[in-house]
Amino acid sequence: MPRMLDVSDDVRAEIGDAEADRLLAGENAPGTYDCTSCRTPGDSEQERTSTVLFIGDETAVLAFAHSTCLPSQVVQVSEEQLQGAVRSITGDGGAPAAAPAPTPSPAAQSIPGQAVPEQAVLGVTSGLVLIAGELHPALVVEPTGPIARPGSTGGFDEFLTLLVEQGFTPTAQVSEVPRVLHGWSVLLAMGQLHAVLQPGTVGAGQVAWWQAHQPLHVTDSWRAAANKTNSVLVFAAPAGTIGRQPREDLLRDALDKAAANGLLVGAAMPLAGT
Repeated sequence: MPRMLDVSDDVRAEIGDAEADRLLAGENAPGTYDCTSCRTPGDSEQERTSTVLFIGDETAVLAFAHSTCLPSQVVQVSEEQLQGAVRSITGDGGAPAAAPAPTPSPAAQSIPGQAVPEQAVLGVTSGLVLIAGELHPALVVEPTGPIARPGSTGGFDEFLTLLVEQGFTPTAQVSEVPRVLHGWSVLLAMGQLHAVLQPGTVGAGQVAWWQAHQPLHVTDSWRAAANKTNSVLVFAAPAGTIGRQPREDLLRDALDKAAANGLLVGAAMPLAGT
């Protein structure tokens, strides 16, 4: 029986027309599944279902999600993260909700380029930020060291300049929601934070700007706020500006100080997943 599947052009390009057609015809697609995003049951015979292709360094896994949770897309992940996701999806002896997909092309297996040099390590902290009386889910991005422009030998920290060039907004005070950065999104899958996605090259879909080595846990209140607003605020500051704050009030104080010193940029990004 044909399935109510959404197969994006990016997914079709990776798995091939023949495999995509077999999925749409119901030959290789499951009837029921556990959504790879919200982990609740779905039925591809009764409701719109997205095909989500997770691509690691050597393997790929085709998973299924409610279309209301995730659009059909290709998501680049590390091989370790992919194997961990498979273990999480299948559980101990349970029926898998993700089916092996054909091995992607070498181009698809390559790790996407970062907005900062390869040696940069970006730390990400999640927390709730109060703006105009409403709690907003936020991510705070801070590198472990100065970020130079790729190819530069000057040794200047240009982290914020690079982000402004990509559409982030300088934030003088954390009193207003920053403007939406179109083409970017924050990916939650299986209830955990996986990546911040940015536009890829023309026609290539999104790629990971930041990607968790292991999916990061977010609190129930953070996730509830994200589902309510359907967006996440992403703030970024140079190395040594924010630090690892143990409480949200201390994190807010650090954000306010960074903003007052002209060391904060921000953007609002749509939430992908739940």
